Amino acid sequence: MKRDDLTSHGFRSTFRDWAAEQTNYARDVAEMALAHTIGDKVEAAYRRGDLFEKRQRLMADWAKYCGVVAKAEGVIAINRREVRKP
Repeated sequence: MKRDDLTSHGFRSTFRDWAAEQTNYARDVAEMALAHTIGDKVEAAYRRGDLFEKRQRLMADWAKYCGVVAKAEGVIAINRREVRKP
């Protein structure tokens, strides 16, 4: 992304928060999209699918979300200087 103010971990964390708070995708879909391993060995042994189609839809929604510029209505900049007209 060629930005010095972002880290890969921070970006991944932002994705995870967005998926949990702003979507209805299952936790497993988001975790698999992040390539997180399953800590429980029994669960990992029985997990056979890759949730590819669900992950594909999730990532398409994430791409749309990242491409939207949010409007900051009613937000006042802290360091804003008033320009006074004579």
